[in-house]
Amino acid sequence: MASIDLDKVLDKAWAGKSLPEILAAPVAALKGVSDRDGELLDEAFGVKTVADLAELKYVRWAQALAALEAAK
Repeated sequence: MASIDLDKVLDKAWAGKSLPEILAAPVAALKGVSDRDGELLDEAFGVKTVADLAELKYVRWAQALAALEAAK
């Protein structure tokens, strides 16, 4: 089972929130992503939430390419 330290990936305001709340949160809930970054992601790709970002085909493609490289 995969696990993640949420304190390392979430802005402090989102600590203690449930996974459904986090997935529905704006991308700025992720540590290091600013509100302006979120606006730009929305303008460029229609990404509004953490779940939208996870489902973005370009993110998935990049992850697949990185996994192929790591599997060499």
